[in-house]
Amino acid sequence: MMGTKTMEGLVGARTNMNMTKVPLRVFKDARRRGDTATMERAMGYVNEFSDKAKEYKEEASEGMKEDEKEAKEREKAAREEAVDRLKEESEELEERIEDDKKDSGELLTISQEGKVLCENAIKQKTDDSEGGRPAVGKENVIYTKTGEADQIQKGSEISVLV
Repeated sequence: MMGTKTMEGLVGARTNMNMTKVPLRVFKDARRRGDTATMERAMGYVNEFSDKAKEYKEEASEGMKEDEKEAKEREKAAREEAVDRLKEESEELEERIEDDKKDSGELLTISQEGKVLCENAIKQKTDDSEGGRPAVGKENVIYTKTGEADQIQKGSEISVLV
């Protein structure tokens, strides 16, 4: 982003350099005619516009240095903010990992009443199906730690780690 001081300096320098073209043309014309008074007056204007262009050039240089300094400060602030954000995210992740470690040791056991309810549900499904066999696609399945399906056997105990 260009600052106002830089823009003002560049525009002023270009304008003053363009303004030297007219007095130079007058100088060349007066030289051809041999009019020294007009030549001196025209060169005075050329020098004046040239000096102003140099001043604006210096102003533009100062503005560019200030712009560069501000850009570096903004970049540094953005880097620091990104580092802080990453630290916060890593701390949150570590907290979640710690919570998961704490929660992973919990064991779920099914009470005797739950086992009876489960067996009754299995019996009810087999009674409702044709021929006393379980309905297709309605088999009771348990999934292992690796994600493989395994049949539930009557009277077996189930333990669940969450």
